[in-house]
Amino acid sequence: MIDVNAHILLIYTGGTIGMVENPATGSLEPFDFAHITKHLPELQRFKFQIDHIVFDPVIDSSDITPEHWKRIVHTIEANYTKYDGFVILHGTDTMAFTASALSFMIENLHKPVVLTGSQLPVGKLRTDAKENLITALEIAADKDSLGNPIVPEVCIFFQNDLLRGNRATKVNADNFNAFKSHNYPSLAKSGIQIRYNRKMIIQPDHEKNTRFHYRLDTRIASLRLFPGIDKQTVEAIMGMRNLKAIILETYGSGNAPLSPWFLDLIREAVKRGVIILNITQCDIGMVNMQLYETGRELLRAGAISGFDATFESAVAKLMFLIGHKYDKEDIKIRMRVPLVGEITRPEDRVNETI
Repeated sequence: MIDVNAHILLIYTGGTIGMVENPATGSLEPFDFAHITKHLPELQRFKFQIDHIVFDPVIDSSDITPEHWKRIVHTIEANYTKYDGFVILHGTDTMAFTASALSFMIENLHKPVVLTGSQLPVGKLRTDAKENLITALEIAADKDSLGNPIVPEVCIFFQNDLLRGNRATKVNADNFNAFKSHNYPSLAKSGIQIRYNRKMIIQPDHEKNTRFHYRLDTRIASLRLFPGIDKQTVEAIMGMRNLKAIILETYGSGNAPLSPWFLDLIREAVKRGVIILNITQCDIGMVNMQLYETGRELLRAGAISGFDATFESAVAKLMFLIGHKYDKEDIKIRMRVPLVGEITRPEDRVNETI
């Protein structure tokens, strides 16, 4: 049920959803959120209170950096006790990166943090902005019969689907259904009613407080394999100075070439203390390095499995763990276990089907 006494904070960081067309020039520009009800009169029908904070300047999502993630988290922390939930308006291109980062940076979250945006500006006749924003606000204000938030997670709402933030990825630049969670079910679906998949929603430890973290380390790189990739390319990435981790995007269930030079470069990087995280290029499925000889060779060389992590989640989790200065072995252990539901291990999938 929607709590009529709820107090929701709307945080506009930037993105298409907050733009209107300038009638004189035809260009898109941010509208004045002080007059948000002019563009979204439907918001007046909510019986709960909505306040807003607008980033100045607003950020194109292509320009998002970890410093912006810290600013978002600081905004939530500074207002955490005042509000029942938070809705973050964000550009779609890097929304999944931001959602993943926030899921690690806010520990033991007790309240909804819902990111949303749109493919068309709010002023367009066929815009998806109104539906996405209105439903995101409803989810942020929704509570169970005991008065607890139904979705105390960092999540993304887009085109009828509520997705775990660190499981989502942008898959479509042309249609309204821009995001998918290939390896984890939706947390809710919006239709005539909002239908929550409650058994899939993480619940906090109510005996412990929420903690906010700001340490991130960006000294990571990614290497996407392709047939014919040459030694010089791999060597250039593997040999980067001060590198802490490499996300290796492999084929299928975690397979890579068996070329001696390739495996030697992996071993050399691992010996220097670089973490090699193996994730699959496939949208659906997970890394299983025990399945084929090519995967087993990567395992012997020192690579670790990313299981079914999205690329966005792998980036954010590595930045978070390295930023907290865990030693290499500790990071390898933590990368193999879910911290906030970001991965499913093979043994967990077996348990889910029983």
